[in-house]
Order: sequence, then C-alpha cells, then structure tokens
Amino acid sequence: MDQSLVEVAQPLAAELADGRLPRDVADDDGPRDGTDGDGPRDRGRDRTLVLPTQVLLVDGSVVRAATSAVILPVDAADVAVARSGEPAQRFADVTVEGAPYRMLTSSQGGANGAVQVGRDITESTAVLRALAWLLVAIGLAVAALAALAGWLVAQRAAARLVALTDAAETVTATGRLDVPVPAGGSDEIGRLGTAFDAMLLRLGQAQQDQQRLVQDAGHELRTPLTSLRTNVHLLRQFDAMPPQTRARVVADLDGETRELTHLVNEVVHLAAAGPADAPAEPVRLADLATAVAARAQRRTGRAIAVQADASVVVGRPAALERAMWNLVENATKFSAPDAAIELVVDQGAVVVRDRGPGIDQADLPHVFDRFYRAPAARALPGSGLGLAIVRDVAEAHGGRVVAGNRPDGGAELAMLLPLAPPAS
Repeated sequence: MDQSLVEVAQPLAAELADGRLPRDVADDDGPRDGTDGDGPRDRGRDRTLVLPTQVLLVDGSVVRAATSAVILPVDAADVAVARSGEPAQRFADVTVEGAPYRMLTSSQGGANGAVQVGRDITESTAVLRALAWLLVAIGLAVAALAALAGWLVAQRAAARLVALTDAAETVTATGRLDVPVPAGGSDEIGRLGTAFDAMLLRLGQAQQDQQRLVQDAGHELRTPLTSLRTNVHLLRQFDAMPPQTRARVVADLDGETRELTHLVNEVVHLAAAGPADAPAEPVRLADLATAVAARAQRRTGRAIAVQADASVVVGRPAALERAMWNLVENATKFSAPDAAIELVVDQGAVVVRDRGPGIDQADLPHVFDRFYRAPAARALPGSGLGLAIVRDVAEAHGGRVVAGNRPDGGAELAMLLPLAPPAS
C-alpha cells in the first residue's frame, strides 16, 4: 500500500522540485498559471488520478487535483516536509469524511513544496479484519483438532500403560509369570511392554530351572541318604559285627558322607550361580591352567601336562578357574592312575584330554547336562554337576562347551571362550 503511494507521489514531487506545478494538479478554480516545457497547461492532457492527490505549498496552502474530490488534511509535520531543503517523506494514517486513509507527504527538497497522496483503506481494513477473524477461527479449529488428537494418543498410550500395570499387579498378587503382556511398537511404551514381557519370560525360565534343580537334587540326594540310613542301621549291631564288616561299614559311611558333602556343595554353587557381582577383568588362561595343574597334583598325586599359549579372555578369574578344575577333576575319574592327562590352552579354547574309556556316542549330547551320569559312570563318585557348572561358566562368558572322543582313545572335553579384544 505504501509502495503504491510512493509510485504516484515521486513523479509529481520530481516536477514540483523543478519549480513547476505538476500538470495533473490544479486548484479549485481552474488551472494554476504555471507552465511546463510545452507552453500553457492544456486541461485536455490531464491524467485522471486514481488516488486523491494535492500539492502542499510552502506557505501551507493546498492546490488540489481537479479530478480529486477529497481534500487531504494538513498539519505542521506535513508543512515541515514541504519546507524541507532535503528530500523527505512522511506517512500518516488519517480520517477523511469518516473514512480511514493512508497518506504520504513527499518532497524532493529545495523548499519547493510537497506532494500529498492518499488512499482509502476501508476495503483493505475490512479484508484484514475478515482475514483476522478467519485466522482466529482456523487457529481455534486447529487447536481443537490438536487437542482431540492429543487426547486420542493419550488414551491409547494410557490404555497400554493400564494393561502393563494390570499385568504387573497380577504377577505381584498371584506369582504367576505366564500373564499376557501387551508388547510391540517402536515407541517408549511399546519398548517397555517388550522388555517387561522378556523379563517375565526370563523369570519363568529361571523358575523352571530352579524347580528342575530342586527335583534333580532331591533325586540325587536320596541315594547317599538311603545308604547312610542303611549303614546307621547296621551300626546299631556294631558290637556283634566281625572286624572286617565293621571296617567296611565305617568306610562306606565315610565315603557316602564325602559324596553327600560334595553333592551339597555343588548344588549350592549351581543354585547360587547368576549375574556375578565381581567385575570382569582380563584373565590370562595360562596362569589359571598352571594353578589348576598344581592343585590336581597335590590332591591326587597325578601329573597334569600343561600346554598353554598367551590367550587372554575377559571374565571372572574364580569362575573360570573352577570350570577348568572341574574339567581336570572329571578326567582324573575316568583315567587310570598312570595315564596321562593333558590340559591345553589354545586361542581361548581350554581342552582337557584323558586316556580313559571315552564317551559313548549316545551320551555325548548330554555330558554337560545337570545330574546326568552315563550308565558306565554311575558307580564312580561324583554328583553329575561338575560339567554342568563348566557349561554355565562358559555361556556366562559368551562361550560354549564341546565334548568328543580322541581318535586314539580317551575323552576330550573343551570350553571355548572368546578372546579379549586387543588393547588399543
């Protein structure tokens, strides 16, 4: 709007700056006496002005365009622009005959007066007012839609949270871990549901493992307890027994007591196995192999041939040493006293080889199961938990276990562990 006023005023103000009255402007009584380069003013050449236009002289008088029926108001600021020696212009919002106008007073300097151009902004104001109301209506509509969308999203999220809360309360009240949980989705609530469902699954598996451990342990404990009761019954007739029978009963009691102690220790260790509190650290397997071999020689009097490289894994030294000891202890049970037992560490693999009878093919998949004992080994001492502990330790360190037979006779049990990443 202001640009349109400038485009009309500037050419007229340029003529006025040259000391000439613009050709399109005359006073109320007819054309002024000013002339232009073409001689006396020719009214037939006047252009019809779209906008109300007038000339403000330095004395404050106004020369109105003949085609303009509107007289624009003049104040002291407009007269100052007309008298200015430098180019100047002034915009103002005025009221003419009750209608709002936007007015420009423009001068090119030289104190030759100024040109005033006005524009009725009634229609523009009405359009802006209507647009303002339209924008308000649109804003309210958008706000209402946003509130509705937010309510719907909140209801959907709240429904899933209520379902999760109900599932958690059901688990707390009943102890059941098979409660259906709403899972799925990539948002935070969906991830929470998926994590909660996975947690219940892990807890269910742990509960099943615990129940199976208790059942298996109870089954295994019955054998030594039955033997102990039998021997205790025999002890009641201790005085009437021959010396050889006495010695045999006492030996049986001593052996069964040791087996029972060993079994209880293994069950307690296996039941307590879980996320360890001790932080993992770099462990050099060769050091553990040397310590295990030395302990085996002290306890059994048997030499263990150790062949180890510089493999380093990240783990808990106590757990890894126990697993390595269980592998060696298992080999000593099935090897003749003069047979060689080899402990090899190679690229994270801990391998124990013996010269015993080997493992039957049907038993190979089960040698690391809890309480599993091959038919040929049931007469030998042991709890059936040592190799299960080896498997648990290996899996807790990201590894696995392997069982097999040597081509030239004997068994070969291995715990395969991932190597520690090289130091940067």
